[in-house]
Amino acid sequence: MDQRYDVAEIMGALYGPGITGLKGAFSREWTARMAEDIWAIWNEVKDVPGGALPRGPERWYVEVHPERIRGFVDIATHPWVVAVCEAVLGPDYKIVEVGFDIPFPGAADQPWHRDFAVPEATTKGRRLNSLAFNLTAVDTRPEHGPFEVAPGTQWDQFEGCPKGMFPPRELWPRYIERAEQKMPQMGDISVRSALTVHRGTANRSDEPRPVLVVGVDAPDATNALHHDLQVTRVYLDSLPSRVRDHLTYRVAERLEPIVQHHTIEGLLTPAY
Repeated sequence: MDQRYDVAEIMGALYGPGITGLKGAFSREWTARMAEDIWAIWNEVKDVPGGALPRGPERWYVEVHPERIRGFVDIATHPWVVAVCEAVLGPDYKIVEVGFDIPFPGAADQPWHRDFAVPEATTKGRRLNSLAFNLTAVDTRPEHGPFEVAPGTQWDQFEGCPKGMFPPRELWPRYIERAEQKMPQMGDISVRSALTVHRGTANRSDEPRPVLVVGVDAPDATNALHHDLQVTRVYLDSLPSRVRDHLTYRVAERLEPIVQHHTIEGLLTPAY
């Protein structure tokens, strides 16, 4: 564990509010390259059936191959990222997802939700076994439709809701009262429990707001089943062991198009 980062502080943030971050983790130049990669991939897949999944009006999610993001190794080896993963998920954590989310102008407020149902490790074991890292590609402004989170709600349980992900509307006042909008700038990185109730808000600007997402699991989590993390042999052999050993992957002779499967039906209707 890197001595610059305190285990108790990291765990306190993710087990308490459910979200934390590091300002200026990367340079603006590095982030601009990440944005270039995101847009290059978007232009390839946006018209391909199954290439991008809707997450509501004018909002899309795309899963990507790690080697298409030039800074992937920088993310996977960043001392703060490693420290967070080891503190919360243990030394045998696995990166299971790389993708990006883009709310374009006209994107609407999403319903309050979490990204998947609460696993038994959390309901019974009171333990978080997955994390999601987010890296903004732009300087976020209020009119961009920033990410909104209700701190501390990763422990909430609600019955009779679709897939255990969407709290009933009578609980929404709880989340509205707690809501915090996040305004990350280029170079910042955040990490959250995907169980913490959150939503994307309406993008009223004339610019899209791309965000790179890296999903990480503890050994007992099963989120890798929803993803298809491919690497070529040449790329795999180029990775340092400290990345390769923490990556869930299948080796492909040539990278194959990723057909997106993780549709979240409840997000397709805006929360006006």
